[in-house]
Amino acid sequence: MVPAAKILQAAVDEKADIIGLSGLITPSLEEMAHVAKEMERLGMKLPLLIGGATTSLAHTAVKIEPHYSGATVYVKDASRAVGVCTQLLSPELRDAYMAEVKADYIRIRESHKGKRAQSKRATLAQARANALVTDWNAYTPPVPRQLGVQVFTHYPLAEIARYIDWTPFFQSWQLFGKYPEILTDAVVGTEAQKLFDDAQKMLATIVKEKWVKATGVIGFWPAASSDDDIRIFVDEKRQAIHTTLHNIRQQMPRSGGKPNQCLSDFIAPAGKKIKDWIGGFAVTTGHGIEPHVERFEQAFDDYHAILLKALADRLAEAFAERLHHRVRTEFWGYAPDEQLSNTDLIAEKYQGIRPAPGYPACPDHTEKGTLWSLLAPDTRAGITLTENFAMYPGAAVSGWYLAHPDARYFGTGKIGRDQTHNYAERKGWPLKEAERWLAPILGYEPE
Repeated sequence: MVPAAKILQAAVDEKADIIGLSGLITPSLEEMAHVAKEMERLGMKLPLLIGGATTSLAHTAVKIEPHYSGATVYVKDASRAVGVCTQLLSPELRDAYMAEVKADYIRIRESHKGKRAQSKRATLAQARANALVTDWNAYTPPVPRQLGVQVFTHYPLAEIARYIDWTPFFQSWQLFGKYPEILTDAVVGTEAQKLFDDAQKMLATIVKEKWVKATGVIGFWPAASSDDDIRIFVDEKRQAIHTTLHNIRQQMPRSGGKPNQCLSDFIAPAGKKIKDWIGGFAVTTGHGIEPHVERFEQAFDDYHAILLKALADRLAEAFAERLHHRVRTEFWGYAPDEQLSNTDLIAEKYQGIRPAPGYPACPDHTEKGTLWSLLAPDTRAGITLTENFAMYPGAAVSGWYLAHPDARYFGTGKIGRDQTHNYAERKGWPLKEAERWLAPILGYEPE
């Protein structure tokens, strides 16, 4: 992320009329609030626009706008920025527009405050007591066919392309509908078909001329769960712990026999005589993209620059999908006879899951550091982490492999103060550090 001081100094140097912030990963949410505080401290009066994949109207109203007395406006997507800027810079329109925006934010904050007051959560002890129950005596975890780390360089792009999920591609262009039905949609079908044709043409060029390089790394290690954590061992003797994966457990009230889930529920507990394993991966299709993006940008061809970035993102996700398929059928080999179509894969009809740090089941981005300590993707695949745990190149995907047949994707939901305290202790963090990284899932206002 760009430091607040650098952003604000650039705004002063360039005599900017408006400052815009865009966030792509959850740590940027707290950084946006910090920028707003700095703008207030410095007495700045410039309007502040908030946008990006991780942001929302509610977050802007609750977490950012109260820190800055100037105009703070959430912009859902870039297509709306022109209208917002026009009203903010117009002496005739600005006051009425901002009065409406501020009134809306006050309403959102009051509603948010009421919802938090009404929400109920299980204590961490209660949630752990309601963990997923597994009869480990009736289940034998499959042994990976190849332990340790395996590196992939120059993975065939044509093979990866067959695994693309096109629905999120259209969503990134604000065209909503399921592929392939979206191509004949009465409202957006014509535009979607044109975009798809352009994407297919560029994708063919990317594959033929090898505009990007697909590299990745996977690995498998002996593991055992301990409450909400997963211990990952140095070797099959299972005596020395290499590292520990820290997880969050659901604390929402559950009924009808539904458990409060945690990723550790899907790994056999320490102390049992059952030997279990965990896998991990990191892949990218971003190497080599820069000169092509620069070429389009220098020609003022923003459309094709954005199209290329969007396709690189889709290829990275497809690479993760393809390798996970090979993990199940070859490298771990617990589903050697799997025969699923790409539609079935997108619908997640396979056994096992590949949850990613920073996403609903494991929302702490810093756990990417745990994964990197095992896989070393920086040296093996050229995938590095920024100080805020964003991956570079941007077209990259990483996560864990869990093979248990009951493993399902889930979201942790909001958590209580007791779990945040416990998590901080397990990570060796001050409470404030835990609250910073877990800010999007806190079910309370930090002191």
